[in-house]
Amino acid sequence: MSPEEILSSIPAPVKGPFKPSWDSLSMYKVPKWFTDSRFGIFIHWGAYSVPAFGSEWYPRNMYDPSQPEYEYHLKNFGPHRDFGYKDFIPMFTAENWDPDEWARIFERAGAKFVVLVAEHHDGFALWDSSYTRWCASRVGPKRDIVKELKIAVEDRGLIFGVSYHRAEHWWFFNTGMKIDSDVRDPKYFDLYGPAKPASLDPRAPPSPDNVPPDHSFLMDWLLRIVEVVERYRPWIVYFDWWIANPAFEPYLKAFAAYYYNRCYGWGIEPVIVYKHGAFPKGVAVPDLAERGSVTTIQDYPWLADTSVDYRSWGFIKDAEYKAPESIIQHMVDVVSKNGAFLLNIGPRPDGTIPEEQKRILLNIGEWLKLYGESIYGSKPWAVFGEGPTKVEEGFFTERKLTFTGEDVRYTARYAYPFKEIVYATILGEPKQEITLKALREMHKDIVGIDIPNTREKVSWSLTENGLKIVLPDTKRLKRPITLRIIVKSNDVS
Repeated sequence: MSPEEILSSIPAPVKGPFKPSWDSLSMYKVPKWFTDSRFGIFIHWGAYSVPAFGSEWYPRNMYDPSQPEYEYHLKNFGPHRDFGYKDFIPMFTAENWDPDEWARIFERAGAKFVVLVAEHHDGFALWDSSYTRWCASRVGPKRDIVKELKIAVEDRGLIFGVSYHRAEHWWFFNTGMKIDSDVRDPKYFDLYGPAKPASLDPRAPPSPDNVPPDHSFLMDWLLRIVEVVERYRPWIVYFDWWIANPAFEPYLKAFAAYYYNRCYGWGIEPVIVYKHGAFPKGVAVPDLAERGSVTTIQDYPWLADTSVDYRSWGFIKDAEYKAPESIIQHMVDVVSKNGAFLLNIGPRPDGTIPEEQKRILLNIGEWLKLYGESIYGSKPWAVFGEGPTKVEEGFFTERKLTFTGEDVRYTARYAYPFKEIVYATILGEPKQEITLKALREMHKDIVGIDIPNTREKVSWSLTENGLKIVLPDTKRLKRPITLRIIVKSNDVS
């Protein structure tokens, strides 16, 4: 089907300026609220948090004899034909879930937007869906999680969005088709199906082992996310990587035209997030770095996503939590290159946020109270930073982000009566004296240098090597330390 025919099949009004073509969709402009926000919370929460082992890919890996989840499942829950993934869903009860408490924590963390995974690869929907019996309003929690969290988040003045991973469901349970398991039982095909053989590389050519999604699946994929948009009006729709499969292209055009037109009609400023070139540049916001970053300032707004846990996005019992300081370093690096930073948490199946995750979030919030002006509403400066640490481009490189006291990241903002305010964040362990080499050629007048929201004194001088700064007792300062450099405009007397 053509994008126009697909668009006409959507059971909702689609009138507006956007047509289902890349040329028309290139009229889209990333909203200011998104480029100003810079920091949001991601939430992976579902039935996969019940076994709490391995990762949020437990539903697939539990059926794969080559994975540790397979033996773990046999030992703890029995044969896969007798106890399958479906049997975790009634155990996902959310009995202690308080969406208002979540929203309060996110607000204290300094987040400006919240993105809930409304459906992960496992096919279990967290909204009141008319397309499946496997949804949170009917089984498990028996609550409309998307609706309740949206209300709580927006009551706090935060932006609400959803992440939608059903594209990967085409092949996600295929491992269960290869063993004696409940995935092969026709009674549960509406949860586990289609379970087709496919490559995890969305650009791999079709073959008997890589079957592309068919029209029936693609229309179901489209109509489910349309239902979410119609019922909950999210400001963000985030997609994972497999929509980059070429079969999705006409359906992506149809969805984007529908979503943008619908949102503008409602007075909403929408954002679509994508990976791996699924949309052309300028049509939506790219996620360029899952668990990583980029090496240069990007000329177009982008996003990086990571988790508080090195091992998993969902809750697991043996999580390897990151130090709050390392997460802040990652965020500052991303923002210095014109990116937004999306930090994931994985709540327990009862709906509580683990104490260590909460501690991390509140620690970040304390840092943003002091130095948030270097993040919110900031712009890239002339250079993103300096220092010896080389950041690798792309996905899954975050463990290599080990910064020193000579690694600095810059952002800027502009405000009368000063032409610019430059922020320099010292990422690693700071020395008493630091020279900012990037300001070596600065010919403008520096009005002053301070540490935001503190009374600490900073001494400085311009030298041929750069801007030399002597810090106060660094033990008293919250890390990473941010300096505010105020530059006088030429037209201010």
